[in-house]
Amino acid sequence: NAFLLAGHAEGRQAVLVIDEAQSLSAEVLEQLRLLTNLETTERKLLQIILIGQPELREMVARPELKQLAQRIVARYHLGALSFAETQQYIQHRLAVAGPSAPLPFSASALGRIHALSGGLPRRINLLADRALLGAYAHGQRRAERSTVQQAAREVFGDGVPSRRSAHRSARSTVQSTDWRVPALAAVAGVAAMALLWAGLRHGANP
Repeated sequence: NAFLLAGHAEGRQAVLVIDEAQSLSAEVLEQLRLLTNLETTERKLLQIILIGQPELREMVARPELKQLAQRIVARYHLGALSFAETQQYIQHRLAVAGPSAPLPFSASALGRIHALSGGLPRRINLLADRALLGAYAHGQRRAERSTVQQAAREVFGDGVPSRRSAHRSARSTVQSTDWRVPALAAVAGVAAMALLWAGLRHGANP
């Protein structure tokens, strides 16, 4: 409390960001709720942002965390990427990793990555990484569709969908995705985000 009051006196805003928040116990989440009680007569002293997998939403919905749920004033769920966003996501990751070069995936390989990953960033990461390793092992300058298919068997095992089911999954993903935020997708390693901004509402104490 003393730290937050000192920061407030200097005109600074304290923000607590917790990644993989679905791993927190109910007891710790309740302690976080108590931190939101720290305030001045003007505003809350601490803003809390929880980032996690879809399980986080299920945790917050528990009856014993009802008071915590009442403090959440903003929520955002990051859905699956469309095919175009999947390609942009891979291009961005490669650009960050090193010098610009021709995209080391054929068009059909990119399509297969999207279909097999369902547009989920973590699955895209795993599949693209293994496909690049496979292409390198075979002396190929880029990963082809067959390379991606083999990579999927190594990464996902028996969970690799058939061509028909993969196509249906990719099509439904595109239809259900009505936003275009490549920049957000580039930093998204999570399936969902729950935001607890206790400082956005002055004097809010449910």
